[in-house]
Amino acid sequence: MTDASTRAADLLKEHRESIDRLDAILVYTLGERFKHTQAVGQLKAEHDLPPSDPAREARQIERLEDLATRANLDPEFAKKFLNFIIDEVIRHHKKHQE
Repeated sequence: MTDASTRAADLLKEHRESIDRLDAILVYTLGERFKHTQAVGQLKAEHDLPPSDPAREARQIERLEDLATRANLDPEFAKKFLNFIIDEVIRHHKKHQE
């Protein structure tokens, strides 16, 4: 192996280790987020509140698009990601109300 290939292999390993750490952070962060949204869903069910809040969801999407732009992430991707999470949360809220 040449010095350049060894360096490339080392850099690849470092990037992959970072990706693995970030994947773990994402999973644990989503777990924490869902813990809170489940508590919100339980409160909504106990107090006969609607499972969704379209005004808040719209504000959150706008906020996430802004964060994505500042983080140099495609805002459309961020919007789709948040919509996916919101849909899942609403599904859980509705399930608890049945």
